[in-house]
Amino acid sequence: MKKRVLKTKPGVVRHYTQAAPQALQVAEPAATADYTPTTLLDELRKGLPFAELEALQESLDVPMEKLAPLLGISKATLHRRKAAGRLDSAESDRVVRYARLLGLASQVLETPENARLWLGTPKQALGGAVPLHYAETEFGAREVEDLLGRIEYGVY
Repeated sequence: MKKRVLKTKPGVVRHYTQAAPQALQVAEPAATADYTPTTLLDELRKGLPFAELEALQESLDVPMEKLAPLLGISKATLHRRKAAGRLDSAESDRVVRYARLLGLASQVLETPENARLWLGTPKQALGGAVPLHYAETEFGAREVEDLLGRIEYGVY
């Protein structure tokens, strides 16, 4: 299988998706040292750069026209955000929600490829829903996280 290499610079999405937190701290301390809960919250409040949405799209390997609606972003708003170069705080929060899920799924399922496949496939434990679609709300994302936790600890 072809290994994917992301073209993104260290950022919030990469912080959550590239590796398990302990591996990030050992491998790239400079890339993650600035992302404390307080700094992440500040970043979300001011809105993430549009490049973070592109990094998420690349990490999930989902076409932007399918990802934007999951994030509650219309086609017209997507074009405005791209032109402005920044997402609003609510959109930024949803970008981080999906990055967090991809990172957790990668950790539990051992590879980003396994995580992308799992996140895009219907799950009986979610009533037949696809985890990426189920996570459109914070409540749904928490349910997906719970399911990943059950998989990790063998609790079905």
